[in-house]
Amino acid sequence: MTGLPDRTEAKLGLVIDLDTCVGCHACVVNCKEWNTSGHGAPLSDQDPYGADPSGTFLNRVHSFEVQPESGCAQVTHFPKSCLHCEDAPCVTVCPTGASYKRTEDGIVLVDEGDCMGCGLCAWACPYGARELDLAAGVMKKCTLCIDRIYNDNIPEVDRVPACVRTCPAGARHFGDFADPESNVSRLVAARGGMDLMPEQGTRPVNKYLPPRLKGSVEAQLEPVAEEPKGLLAWIDRALGAL
Repeated sequence: MTGLPDRTEAKLGLVIDLDTCVGCHACVVNCKEWNTSGHGAPLSDQDPYGADPSGTFLNRVHSFEVQPESGCAQVTHFPKSCLHCEDAPCVTVCPTGASYKRTEDGIVLVDEGDCMGCGLCAWACPYGARELDLAAGVMKKCTLCIDRIYNDNIPEVDRVPACVRTCPAGARHFGDFADPESNVSRLVAARGGMDLMPEQGTRPVNKYLPPRLKGSVEAQLEPVAEEPKGLLAWIDRALGAL
C-alpha cells in the first residue's frame, strides 16, 4: 500500500525527553551500526577518515546554548530523526509511491526498490529527516527499527528501536500513541509533550518532553509551562536555519 491512509491501527513512535538527554550521541552511533548491518542496504560513508568526510545518518543530535533573561545559559541537546507524521508531506510528494505510511502501525517507510533518488521528499520534509545515500542512490530515513520491534528471534527487551535500547540516560521512549494507557501516552500527558514545528500541520507522531528549569528543587520536580515552550520555539527557529 502506498500513500497516506485515512487512519492507522496503531501510532508507533518515540517520546524524547529534552530534560534527560545528555548529548552523548550513543543513539546516533547505535542507529548507524544497526541500520548498516540490518534492514535494507548499508548506510554508506564517503571518505570517512579524510579531510572532507560525509555519510548517511538516520538520527542526529543538535546542541543549543540558550541564554535566558536571567540566570546562567542552558545547553539543550536535541535529537532529531523522522517523526512519522500523520500528514507526512514526504509521502504525498513522492512521484513513484516509494514513500508510504503503513496502515497497521503508522510507520513511514521507503521502498528502496521504487525510490529513484529524486530528493523531492527531502525538500518536502520540514524537519530535515531524509538523507540521500550517495552509494545506494536512494533516500534513507528512520524506520523505527522494524526489523527489531517485530523480531521474535531476539529477547523481548531488545524489541525496541536501537536508539531507545542504547540510550544510557533513558531519554528515549517507544510505544503506541493510539493507546492512552501506553508508556508514551502517559509521559506526554504528565509532562506536556509537544510537537516539533506544529505550525507545519504535519501532525508528527513523535513528541518532545520540554526541559525543566534548573535552579530549584521545585523546578526540577515539576514541569514549567512558559520557559520550556519558549525554548522549544527557539529550537524550532534554530533548526529552520540549519
